[in-house]
Amino acid sequence: MPPKNKGKKSAKGKTSSVVDGVSTEEMSKDQLEEHIIRLREELDREREERSYFQLERDKIMAFWEISKRDLEETKAELRNRQREREEAEERHRVEISVYKQKLKHVLSEHHNSISELKLDAVAASSLIQNQHTESELRLQKGKHGLQADLREKQLQNQNCIKELKLKHQVELMELSNDYDKTIRQIQVKYHEKMQLMVEEEGKRRRAEINELEDRMKSRIVTMMEEHERALRGAEEYYSTVQNKLLADQKVLKEEFAEVQKQLAQADKELSVAQQENKRLHESLHEAQQKLPELQKQLQEHSQAKAKMAASRARLKVKEKELRDLMVEHELLLQAFEKIQQERDELLRRQTQTILDMQQKSGLKELLLERKLAALTETLEKKEAQLCAALSSSNLDPTAGSNSANRLQEILESKHITISALREDLTRQCKEYDDLLSTCQERLKALGVPLYEFPFRPSEQILAGPTPKH
Repeated sequence: MPPKNKGKKSAKGKTSSVVDGVSTEEMSKDQLEEHIIRLREELDREREERSYFQLERDKIMAFWEISKRDLEETKAELRNRQREREEAEERHRVEISVYKQKLKHVLSEHHNSISELKLDAVAASSLIQNQHTESELRLQKGKHGLQADLREKQLQNQNCIKELKLKHQVELMELSNDYDKTIRQIQVKYHEKMQLMVEEEGKRRRAEINELEDRMKSRIVTMMEEHERALRGAEEYYSTVQNKLLADQKVLKEEFAEVQKQLAQADKELSVAQQENKRLHESLHEAQQKLPELQKQLQEHSQAKAKMAASRARLKVKEKELRDLMVEHELLLQAFEKIQQERDELLRRQTQTILDMQQKSGLKELLLERKLAALTETLEKKEAQLCAALSSSNLDPTAGSNSANRLQEILESKHITISALREDLTRQCKEYDDLLSTCQERLKALGVPLYEFPFRPSEQILAGPTPKH
């Protein structure tokens, strides 16, 4: 560092003859010695400062040399960067020209695809119209055929109804006659059978009763005779054979027991006869019980006759209902014809609406194509003008970059325009699809089959190569 009293030294150097207000001539020896010492000190300081400033100068020179070399290197690098920039601008111009060629190619492809789509749309509309005409003719033929079949079926139904009525009346008469005849035969048969059964049961009951009475009488007489003979024999031998009294008593007891057995046997036979009589009474009771059943069958026959009369009345009611149904059928046929007319009118309106929409969409597509062609032509003109301006003028790199940026902006604006046109086309296709789906839903609601529906969705109509951007 430089000494601190540098300013003071310079001030004293200017007044070499005067020191502290006293001239050197007027100074004493001591003052001069002090003055010399101070001068020597100042000289030493000056030498130190000189060496210090010389070192500083050397450092500054070294720094200057280093800065000079850095400046030269920086200038060389700047020249290299400038050369690289020029090369990059040249490559950018080449890329712009290549991109222009690609853009022209894409625009030509887009124009070709739009032309193909237009041709496909015209062909599809004509094909759809032809298909619709053919389907309408087929529907008309089918309708006439169905009407003829319906009239034939009506005549057949009327003839069948008449034949069934006649056949039903004949069958009813035959059934009523057969039923009356069968009932009379059953009545006669059961009446005769009932009389025969009553007579047979009465005869058999009387014969059995008489036979049982005869047997009882003969048995009682026989037993009385045997008893009397036994008593007489006992009286005869009682007086003569007393020693055989016990034996006779025993014999009498045995005979008495035998008689009791015979009486018991007779009682059993009497009970058997009474049971047989009871059985005959039960048979008679059963025959009397069957009599109400036969009377009930006779009553059922009368009820069947009443039911037959009621069935005839119901038949008349059914005939009246049949006539009402025929009238209702005629009314339904008239309503069906009216609905068919309404359906034909709706189909005609639908076809007209779809054709109008197709025509509108075709016109819009044609307008869009014209707009696109005009924009393409304008873009080509602008590109030609830009290329001519770039080739004819010697612009600096900044102007070239500005032109490239402007070209990029123009291309972006054209892309935006193309995107807007595509969105417009998408919106038109969506409206067409919505109208087509609405028509299909209405046809389904009216019961019209859709297997020969002549119109296709927009995706099928616009199927083709997609333009690349």
